[in-house]
Amino acid sequence: MKIKKIQKETKDIFLKFGLKRNHAEISAKAIINAELVGAYGHGLSRLKMYCDRIKKKLINPKPKIKIKKISESISYINADNSIGFVAADIAIKRAIKNAKKTGIGLVAVKNSGHYGLSGYYAEQAVKKNLITMIYTNAPPAVAPHGALKSLFGTNPICFASPSGSKVPFILDTSISMINRGKIRVAARDNKRIPQGVALDKFGKPTTDANEALKGVQLPIAGFRGSGLAWMVDILSGVLTGGNHAGRVKDPFDDFTGPQNIGHLFITFKTNLFVKNFNSRIKDNIKEIKKLPRIKGIKEIMYPGQNKYKRFIMNSKKEIKISDNIKKDLKFLKS
Repeated sequence: MKIKKIQKETKDIFLKFGLKRNHAEISAKAIINAELVGAYGHGLSRLKMYCDRIKKKLINPKPKIKIKKISESISYINADNSIGFVAADIAIKRAIKNAKKTGIGLVAVKNSGHYGLSGYYAEQAVKKNLITMIYTNAPPAVAPHGALKSLFGTNPICFASPSGSKVPFILDTSISMINRGKIRVAARDNKRIPQGVALDKFGKPTTDANEALKGVQLPIAGFRGSGLAWMVDILSGVLTGGNHAGRVKDPFDDFTGPQNIGHLFITFKTNLFVKNFNSRIKDNIKEIKKLPRIKGIKEIMYPGQNKYKRFIMNSKKEIKISDNIKKDLKFLKS
């Protein structure tokens, strides 16, 4: 399906479910961006979930979002259970504004929901020649190191920086071996997941996506990944007033209340300490890229390069719509 057509259909569905027009546009654009960068677990596969939660009054379609000014650099947002895309869009724009004014922007968000890809918001800051770090927590999926039960989310960590070229440096990674969206897509399409990424509810390794969803996901680097997940839970949950310690509700399965996810956005100017950041980052990347390569590697890539290539490539063709998503679209439009 043509990109503009599916983006309009997505926006129209959000409008049908009561979102304000500008909120519907923000949300549709974020979902289609996920499709274009190949992050299908954060794209159209989640559309029905968002609409289900709006229908059940767990996402507020017309939120009264409040922004509290703590200082010229720091803002605190109560998103009033808005759809996460809108809360995050407001937050990154405020963080950019604060950083442009004072050099540093720090914005915390509470009472939000799942907002898609952190890198999508990071890109906005990088385009303004800012460095950014973004944190958000998620529903239980990963067991703390030594525990038998999942509690941490896949809690992504995002860092982005200008690179001195049109392709920004964007590291956007979950602390789990595989993000939960990919497992959900695999379960829906009756596909296996890779070995070594999840355990079933009995603590045994599994490649069955459905069993993985009932069990636990494994963190990257063992106890180190568990520690990073904990760090993100503190930064985006404890610090912000959002849910934490396993209290973030699963958007697909738990309809007992709003998610109350917390987010933290940090932005700052590249020239706070040195005036030649642009030439220094170019030198940094150049030195790393010219290192000897292992067999089969054509180029040493920095985070964000592959995503940029996928975006450019996918922007030139139509978006493939799976049979399951076609059913969702038909149902949501009816």
